Amino acid sequence: MRVCVLVLTTAVMLVGCATGGARGSSALQGCYDAANGLVAVAPGLAACNRAIAATGLPDELRAATLVNRGIVRMNARQYDSAIADYDAALALAPGNADAWLDKGIALVRMGGRDAEALTVLTTALDHDPRKPELVYYHRAAANENLGRLRAAYEDYAEAAQLAPGWSEPTMQLQRFKFIRRKALAG
Repeated sequence: MRVCVLVLTTAVMLVGCATGGARGSSALQGCYDAANGLVAVAPGLAACNRAIAATGLPDELRAATLVNRGIVRMNARQYDSAIADYDAALALAPGNADAWLDKGIALVRMGGRDAEALTVLTTALDHDPRKPELVYYHRAAANENLGRLRAAYEDYAEAAQLAPGWSEPTMQLQRFKFIRRKALAG
């Protein structure tokens, strides 16, 4: 079972996807709840650590739990640790679009790693994410940070088109101003 949640802000907004834990496991549920902001960081990380340390956890569920712990760490601004969790999840499940997305978000939030974030977020799109508008939105932020304003505009526009009920991409688009250039007559 997978559920996507808003986890606020990369400059204006950060959105991450938490992956649901198995029924009956309090550590998995605690980690999932922490990724959704329902549990404080310290007990949430403790639950995530217990779940990850459990023996016999299938790789897919271990990867999902690593993504959830990464979200908890990212929300606590522990970006290097969050990225390490996303990388560990990707080692187990290279096609996990949530891990690619959340890693890209962490790279954007860190600052100075926007070029790497672009590559990671584009890879997320290659893995058919459930919420591609989130990928486009964060890729737009990375493009904008790199001064690639046309690409940023196009990604914000794509995010707005994919999720017309989500106001954030539209608000970002309103900041852009187009100037017509006159061709130089020779």
